[in-house]
Amino acid sequence: MDFLANTIFTLLDNLCNHDQNLVILKRKLVVLNAVKEDNESKKSVELQPRKKLKKEVEIWFQNVERINGEILNDLENEVRGSSLLSRGFLGEKVLKRIQEVEELLQQGKSYDGLVIDDPQWIGQVLSTSNLCGEVAENLKKEILAYLMDDDVSKIGVWGMGGVGKTTIMKHINNQLLKENERFKFNPLIWVTVSKETNIAKLQNDIASAMNVSLSNDDETRRSGELYEMLARKGKYVLILDDLWDNLSLEEVGIPEPSAGSKLVITTRLRHICHYLNCQVVRMPTLPIQDARSLFLQKVGQDILDHPNILSIVESVVEQCAGLPLAIVTVASSMKGVLNIHEWRNALNELNRHAKSVNKSDEKVLQQLQFSYDRLEDETFKQCFLCCALYPEDSEICTNKLIELWTAEGIVEELDSMQEETDRGHTILNKLINNCLLENIVKSSGTFVKLHDLVRDMALCITSLKPRFLVRAGMQLKEIPDLLEWAEDLDKVSLMKNSGIQIPPEMLPPKCHMLTTLLLPSSYITSIPESFFEQMHGLKILDLSLNPIKSLPNSISDLETLISLLLFKCVFLEDMPSFSKLLALKKLNLEGTKIKNLPHGMERLVNLKYLNLSDTGISKVPDGILSKFSRLQHFVGHKRFERSQTFARADEIGRLRKLEIFEGRFYDLKELSSYVQALHGQTHGPREYYICVGGKLLTCDFNYKKCIELNRCQIYRNGAKLPSNIQQLSINCCIALFCEEQPVFSWFIPVPYGPFSGLKEINISDCKRIKKLFSSDCVLQNLQNLVQLYVSYCKEMKEIIASESELEEEGTDSSNSIKLALPKLRKLLLCELPKLKSICGANGALVCDSVERVQIYYCPKLKRIPLYLPLLEDDRPSPPPSLQKIQIGQELWENMEWDHSYAISLLDPFVEYYDKVQ
Repeated sequence: MDFLANTIFTLLDNLCNHDQNLVILKRKLVVLNAVKEDNESKKSVELQPRKKLKKEVEIWFQNVERINGEILNDLENEVRGSSLLSRGFLGEKVLKRIQEVEELLQQGKSYDGLVIDDPQWIGQVLSTSNLCGEVAENLKKEILAYLMDDDVSKIGVWGMGGVGKTTIMKHINNQLLKENERFKFNPLIWVTVSKETNIAKLQNDIASAMNVSLSNDDETRRSGELYEMLARKGKYVLILDDLWDNLSLEEVGIPEPSAGSKLVITTRLRHICHYLNCQVVRMPTLPIQDARSLFLQKVGQDILDHPNILSIVESVVEQCAGLPLAIVTVASSMKGVLNIHEWRNALNELNRHAKSVNKSDEKVLQQLQFSYDRLEDETFKQCFLCCALYPEDSEICTNKLIELWTAEGIVEELDSMQEETDRGHTILNKLINNCLLENIVKSSGTFVKLHDLVRDMALCITSLKPRFLVRAGMQLKEIPDLLEWAEDLDKVSLMKNSGIQIPPEMLPPKCHMLTTLLLPSSYITSIPESFFEQMHGLKILDLSLNPIKSLPNSISDLETLISLLLFKCVFLEDMPSFSKLLALKKLNLEGTKIKNLPHGMERLVNLKYLNLSDTGISKVPDGILSKFSRLQHFVGHKRFERSQTFARADEIGRLRKLEIFEGRFYDLKELSSYVQALHGQTHGPREYYICVGGKLLTCDFNYKKCIELNRCQIYRNGAKLPSNIQQLSINCCIALFCEEQPVFSWFIPVPYGPFSGLKEINISDCKRIKKLFSSDCVLQNLQNLVQLYVSYCKEMKEIIASESELEEEGTDSSNSIKLALPKLRKLLLCELPKLKSICGANGALVCDSVERVQIYYCPKLKRIPLYLPLLEDDRPSPPPSLQKIQIGQELWENMEWDHSYAISLLDPFVEYYDKVQ
């Protein structure tokens, strides 16, 4: 009986609310389709060749299409044709649909990326330099012929270091990809092996090159997995570049090539080719004519205008012994030199090096050192040698490298971070131009890389003075023996190892001259208390990305320490006293579990960089930040973090040297206080990312000067914003002033003037806001606006407020008042149920750059006021950059237009997001 009563009450409740729920469902569907549109835009960017949609994303798109059809057709028809009782049951169905749409909505917002590498992807095109001469071209044809020969399954390309083995194989890799219809290899797997590779790493690298992963930790089982993967691939080519040791294919998990598959190795050691039973291809040095041509290409053809130097140039080319790496490096270091004395000196230096060595690799190392010696400036040399601290073949982030140089004191301390960065890039360019570093540009940033021979040369130099101990990327399980920690060590790098254990009983290394200790990503779980006791000169200590829970107390006595990096030590809770670390300039605590600032923190008056984001610190104690008068980069809070670290605006405002600020203020009063404190300063931060108020963060920061207001109250006395702001996001805020006044009129630029740099405005879910801008505001502040997003503002009636003069002019299009937004590319209006006007009854938006207009659930909007320029025959034309107008079908069909041709002109750009509005 109780069950029946509950069922009846449920049906009655659903009957009463089903109409309202149906409206909610439609609105959520509109939002879901907006997310779908955004994901389709992302898809168009991410879905590059040899990529494919994640299966879960593909299913998500299918589910969105399905639920669109079910809601807009089936459910709508069911509701219309149902009885009262059946509608009660339908109400429950509507609620289920709301839940399903909400789940799809959240899922659609959660994807970090929409695509993965396509399993059908054949291989990666590799960047490479040009082949030089006929001999190299003939050798390339020979290797290609062996690849096509069914009787040859393994090929060994053998030659001395720097002779061009990798270069020629990169050309072959790219040709196999380009002419895949002819060669029919699938996939092409390229793996750089290097001296420091072991079986486990090689297994991982091969799997990674195939875009798969190995599940087991046991080498034998992993080799079985890899064997099966390769055996299923059919006709593949596996290229192992720079193999240094005899290799057991069985131990690694590489099948004996069959059915057209090929194994290609490059090596400096001929016996490795014989061990693997390869068809040997010897890579010769360049003939003298090709060597001369390459040298002239790199040194500059203007040398030909100086016949008195040419004979010396010929001798220098001979000293390079036909090795392309040596030729390019030596020629680059002599580029622009036209003085005969300098050329004679260069030849003498090369002759001395040549007489001092016998082995081929040692000879090329000496030739490379010639380019190092010619750097002359000691700063450039030290900066170059620091690159050897990173693992072999690693891509080194240029910004991190420059930060290391600066912390070391190699790059002199200048007035600003920007000046130091500029100085660092100047040094980098010198090293790149001298061919000591290779420049790599990616979407994620810029990187540099050392050729393995160049790195060997650097390590050879640092085996003496300055003295380095480098065991980076070698999969070490134990820290080097105490005997290796020599007293005259200058730098130690043990980064990127597989789980270094430091025995508790280990005596502290006696390294009084040690300045740099790099231990990031080595899975160190604990450090003995006394470990740093004998490192009194230490300047840089990097323990980032290690699962340590506490720091040893001996860190407290490192009085010369300048940089302490604890980035993403996610278990770190306990910190020793910092009261003696008065030299400290950089402290990164991001991602640690600490809840309070270390003891003695207030004494670190030399700090220039401080990162407290994603920690357990909720508030910086009063009076601390203002003591850091030299602070240039402060990160108190980053976006999308669960934790929050608030800072006092008046203290941040006193930091006159601050160049980059990422943080959070409690409310708009705090923000206004900070902005006012900036007023009168010669220079404010060149980058700022400021969140104000609650946790909800919805928009990405796309520019370098951004403010987001969340759950704030906007008061009558206004909010002060920096006049150089580029992006403003307002979410879930309440306007506490006259609702008829445009909200933007309450934002006060400091210093006073227009917001001339404003490029993006996002306003979402704000209460009591009815109007956004005045026409004057548009003309003064929005001339550089690129994106305008307004969504979920239930009271919003006008985007640009109507003014009396607009109404007096009437609605004749010839008298329309034109409001120019010359750089606007995207306009999105979503879930604005009371929106009647975008810019008044007689206003027109001149948007010659507009690409996309999206209008979702704005049922009262009757006019899209795009100004349509007239052609010579008085016929209007659409904005030249327009790509798409997304809108509901019914709303579009009922639009009112200023010109009779407008709908026919714009209709080809329209895409309906629904069928029933």
